Amino acid sequence: MSRNPVPVLVSTPAVTASFLRRHRGMVIAAVIGAAVLGGFGVRGWLGPEVATASVLRRDVVQTVVASGHVEAPHRLDVGAQITGTVLHVPVTEGQAVEAGDLLVELDAAELSATGRQADAAVGQAQARLRHVQEVQAPVAAQTLRQATASLERARIALARTQELFGKGFISQAALDDARNTTELADAQMLTTRRQLESAGSTGSDRALAVADLAAARATAQAARARTAYTAIHAPVDGTLIARNVEVGDVVQPGRVLMTLSPHGRTQLVVQIDEKNLALLALGQSALASADAYADRRFDAVLAYINPGVNAATGAVEVKLDVGRPPAALKQDMTVSVDIEVARRPQVLIVPTAAVQDAEGAAPWVLRVEGRHAVRRTVRLGLRSGGVAEVAEGLGEGDVVVAAPGALAPGARMRAAPPAASSAVPVPVPEPASAPASAPR
Repeated sequence: MSRNPVPVLVSTPAVTASFLRRHRGMVIAAVIGAAVLGGFGVRGWLGPEVATASVLRRDVVQTVVASGHVEAPHRLDVGAQITGTVLHVPVTEGQAVEAGDLLVELDAAELSATGRQADAAVGQAQARLRHVQEVQAPVAAQTLRQATASLERARIALARTQELFGKGFISQAALDDARNTTELADAQMLTTRRQLESAGSTGSDRALAVADLAAARATAQAARARTAYTAIHAPVDGTLIARNVEVGDVVQPGRVLMTLSPHGRTQLVVQIDEKNLALLALGQSALASADAYADRRFDAVLAYINPGVNAATGAVEVKLDVGRPPAALKQDMTVSVDIEVARRPQVLIVPTAAVQDAEGAAPWVLRVEGRHAVRRTVRLGLRSGGVAEVAEGLGEGDVVVAAPGALAPGARMRAAPPAASSAVPVPVPEPASAPASAPR
């Protein structure tokens, strides 16, 4: 009894090629899957690739960055001292003027008339004084001489009358008349003497005339001064930074017509957050620039720190002297100032982003050791502006994880090559509320 033969599948090149053609998609998918699984396995073993930064040695300068404006140490508000109508304004805002230049001219017609009246009063007072000196005094002297002579004659006549009365030649009435005549002559002499004394150099009439003349001269001087007030001149050399008057305006005392910025010392006035007050000291150097000319930096020196703090803003006003202000620097321009508050030569620095718990008692970084990120405690010095001084915990050339927050301490990792920009970032100006430092 015969058996049916069992078929045997024999793999031949032709059969294999046919199978691959029929199942090509499955084969490709299987190969890709194997490659992907192998890649994930390798990556999981090596760890993720992370950005790193090198620990470098650089000079570090810590600065407090703030903004403010240009201001002269003092400004002069120019106004009128009298009420008047503006006739002429020969200057414009922004113009440089010298001391004595005419700024505003007022109508002076009425004041000029008042001045002429005052001058006439002076002439009258002078005439009265001359009358006392040239007429009244000589007349009083002549009258006194006449009164003295009359008194002498009356006395002689009285003596003769008394002698005749004693001999009984005349009556009592005649004697009384002689006595009355003598007394009258004596009174007239005393009166003329007082008149002469009054007209003399120390007399009351002369004193009154002198006083009237002085008063008239003072009135005339006041009138001339008020007339002079119609021409308003620049008190000092400077630049007009404001003009608030036009021809035809009626101005009054107390109204500011122009504001003058005197030439000379220039200051920068900035507001600093009070938390930075301990960092500031008089004499600290600074670099400043006007916002309109950001590429033109100039030197300044901290010259004044306000002893009080603005309760509303929590800011302290400071002023910086500019020894050589650039020609383009104008009054009230907005400026940015970097005040140097500390300097460390050739210290180790890392990006502040690489430091965790920087404000705490034990800041730390992840230092790259082989293929692991190892936690290292560091002690920091100056910091801000994108970098921090490392006083202890790292050495020059060490590599740290640039952003350690996304990696656990001790984890495996693959370090990307440190970039210069990550190790020494370009400082970006910060608000005045935080100090900033930048490597140099």
